[in-house]
Amino acid sequence: MSGGLRRRLLGRRPLRARLALVTAAAVALVAFGVLAAAYVVIRYELVRQLDLQLKQQAGTIAQQAHGTPPGKGVLFNQCVWRAAPACAQIVPADPTAPGQQDLVLPVTGAARRVAAGTLGPYFSDITHDGRPMRMLTTPLQGEKGRALQVATRSDTVDLGVRQAGMYLGAVGGVGVLLAAVLGYAASRTSLRPVTRLTATAERIAATRDPAHRIELPPYEARRQDEITRLATSFNTMLGELEEAVAAQRRLVADASHELRTPLTALRTNAELLARADRLSTAQRERAAQALGRQLREVTGMVNDLIELARDEEPQPLVEQVRLDRLAERCVAGARGHWPATVFTVDVSEVTVAGVPARLARLLSNLLDNAAKFSPPGAMVEVRLVRTAGSAELTVRDHGPGISAEDLPYVFDRFYRSRQARALPGSGLGLAMARQIARAHGAGLTAEQAATGGALFRLAFPLAGGR
Repeated sequence: MSGGLRRRLLGRRPLRARLALVTAAAVALVAFGVLAAAYVVIRYELVRQLDLQLKQQAGTIAQQAHGTPPGKGVLFNQCVWRAAPACAQIVPADPTAPGQQDLVLPVTGAARRVAAGTLGPYFSDITHDGRPMRMLTTPLQGEKGRALQVATRSDTVDLGVRQAGMYLGAVGGVGVLLAAVLGYAASRTSLRPVTRLTATAERIAATRDPAHRIELPPYEARRQDEITRLATSFNTMLGELEEAVAAQRRLVADASHELRTPLTALRTNAELLARADRLSTAQRERAAQALGRQLREVTGMVNDLIELARDEEPQPLVEQVRLDRLAERCVAGARGHWPATVFTVDVSEVTVAGVPARLARLLSNLLDNAAKFSPPGAMVEVRLVRTAGSAELTVRDHGPGISAEDLPYVFDRFYRSRQARALPGSGLGLAMARQIARAHGAGLTAEQAATGGALFRLAFPLAGGR
């Protein structure tokens, strides 16, 4: 089958129809091969039985024809009958010998050679009076120079062979048709989850709602074959997609809510400065300072949102970072931003793979969060220890700590506890810290310290135990 014809036959048909067609073609190929072999075997056996019958007849006739005068050629001349023996004659090796003018069976040079003893017995198919016959030419036992020819009608064998061929063809056709029907039914049953998957995908594309799922009946879910696993994986993917879409919507809603207040304040201060001729110098300065502070707050929030939109770190910027030195630099910067807070550092030498600027942002967010919730003069403790195969950096403050109801949500975007709502910030710092940690293969957790305050643990896996 050419490629163009194969594409025309299969390309535009549904998958289940193509599977049924391929199954039927494979069954037809095997079935017709087996049936052709069976046809050849049946024909061979029928002809062999006829040849055995001719041999038996030749033996009996040879005994009866022993001593027959040389001039007698025809022994039996009932070729029109199916009874045995039908036709029999004696053929001399000498074509000029008497008694040959009435021979009923064809005599060839091969038959003369059999009579002369230079050729062995053989079978041949002949036609006599329009009827097919099977003939045996064999030397006449006990006599030299003469051969015996025995023939019988073979149309019964031909009829049997034709009937066997028709029966086998009918069986093959029915078998192929049954295989096509069963193949279509089996493919339809097996591909039912794929049909549901296609319908679900089309429904999601039309409605843009990832809440749809592929419904699997219990008996299909128990099979755990490739199609069922595909449907299960697709449902899992839809769950992840739905969660991602929901998180995106929450982020947009939270960002809109958080930006509304500073944008309203910006507009108010901008309108005040637009009427600067009606304000005193002190009022203009306060409005300008408030406008600058709100601009910085909005700019920081937008930058944080951009940072949160990044899922992984750029690989070209990844390098080996001395985490102990980075922690010391970040603590030094935090001391300048929070002069009323006491920072202590206890670090061991640790090297990790990462982006220095992003790791610095992570540590700075943790330090800023700890200092923001620490009362004046309180201590923020930073420790870095190395264990077998990992390194752990902890940041602990001595503030009010994290309540049990707030603990599950401290890393959510825009989440702010009751204590934090009166403090500056957007609620994005800890969410960004966890995202940076995950991008570096590290884990960031929060807990209530045993003696009060909040404790954040940042655990890095170390390659080769460095």
